[in-house]
Amino acid sequence: MAPPDFTIEKGLWSRGKTPAGIDEAGRGPLAGPVVAAAVILPAGCELAGIDDSKKLSEASRKEAWEAITETAVAYGIGIVEHDVIDRINILRAALKAMEIAVENLQTRPDFLLIDGNQGLSLLVPQETIVKGDARCSSIAAASILAKVTRDSIMVRYHEIYPQYNFGSHKGYATREHLDALRQHGPCPIHRRTFSGVLNGRPEMQPPDEDSPGEIGMPLIQRPLRIR
Repeated sequence: MAPPDFTIEKGLWSRGKTPAGIDEAGRGPLAGPVVAAAVILPAGCELAGIDDSKKLSEASRKEAWEAITETAVAYGIGIVEHDVIDRINILRAALKAMEIAVENLQTRPDFLLIDGNQGLSLLVPQETIVKGDARCSSIAAASILAKVTRDSIMVRYHEIYPQYNFGSHKGYATREHLDALRQHGPCPIHRRTFSGVLNGRPEMQPPDEDSPGEIGMPLIQRPLRIR
């Protein structure tokens, strides 16, 4: 399949619009936040090496991160934490993260290109695009920023809770992760409403310092979170 391109953006740019691509990372994991990104690329942009983040290696994603953040007119990140996911469900949490990402843009878009089939409750014209990260370069760029940001958060959580090896699987339901859950029970950042997390073992207590809500984010300035 061909990589995403700027066909959709070119149609909007020709009408004088400023579109933002929006995507999220982290709907499926058993632990950690869901993270979204919104990216405005400059009109006429032909940024190379952009693709659905799931198709890129970690090294390629980091290279793409540098290119996107250097080229973008603006980009914003939104984070919704595990406890909110449990409270409002993962779909609502993912949409909330996308809305936060848009609100964190320093330049206001006048059109939103959203991955998936769910619109946002923002008073901005928008289009949802199923598999948008494979079709639209602005959405693919957002998918990369969301993925790299979330991965960096989970690497930091690995330092706090090394017994789960979050640095490797990033909270997804791998055999290693499920084995660790059976051995140790859930830790404070696990999503209690997700199947496979609660197994009847005592829950870990939060550490005295390096609270999960205050983890460092080396790649970006810490964005607004919803707790």
